[in-house]
Amino acid sequence: MTPTAVLHSEWIKITSVRSVRGSLLAILLSTVGFTLLAFATMSESDRAGNDLLAGAFTALNFGQLAALAFGATAMSSEYHNGALRLSLIAVPRRGLFYAAKTAVIGALALTIGWVTTFTAFLAGQALRGDQAIGLDHPGAVRACMGAGLYLALMALIATGLTALLRSAVAVLGILIPFTLLASFIFVDVSGVAQFLPDRAGQQLIHQNPTGSLGAWTGLGVTALWAALFLLIGWWSIRRRDA
Repeated sequence: MTPTAVLHSEWIKITSVRSVRGSLLAILLSTVGFTLLAFATMSESDRAGNDLLAGAFTALNFGQLAALAFGATAMSSEYHNGALRLSLIAVPRRGLFYAAKTAVIGALALTIGWVTTFTAFLAGQALRGDQAIGLDHPGAVRACMGAGLYLALMALIATGLTALLRSAVAVLGILIPFTLLASFIFVDVSGVAQFLPDRAGQQLIHQNPTGSLGAWTGLGVTALWAALFLLIGWWSIRRRDA
């Protein structure tokens, strides 16, 4: 099969699984929904926080969890009922198969990520009243674009780890507690927490990023984490039996 045909095949496979479609849609619904809920219940003083830009992405962590679920379920579908064996019969070149799979997952996550971040930003500001900021606010477009990229990278981290562990449940059992707790556990260890994928990647939603990492440098650290996990996943696909 040609690369184009493999990409098309993976697109059909991923978008035809109901649980995968649901987890992809959950990125948008959870982020926008919790953004609206947060601003609807905030007091005026809370809406006028010190970092209005970061406040606009108060629900990004919910979208992040959905992105992890999407990456994990999209990859784990290959390990149900011998699907991976059939996929490798159709596409014997494992590198091509894995590259197409991760490319489609990344493209879908990035597309929904950008729709999510821009929608959540604009919807949240509509409820912010006098404290609202627009896309012309310094750093706003950067934050929306970067946050969408961040969600896609988190989905790819889950994809790579799922290729290794072959279980969405196991992957989510590791990554969800890790993203929720690791930054707090390592917060007192000088210089460590800022290099974790979630803490580094979310630097770009702040008006003035803190620590030694800048906005895009922090996202670059998250990209390195994603690359590492994807390489680990490729090693597993290449070396292990279907």
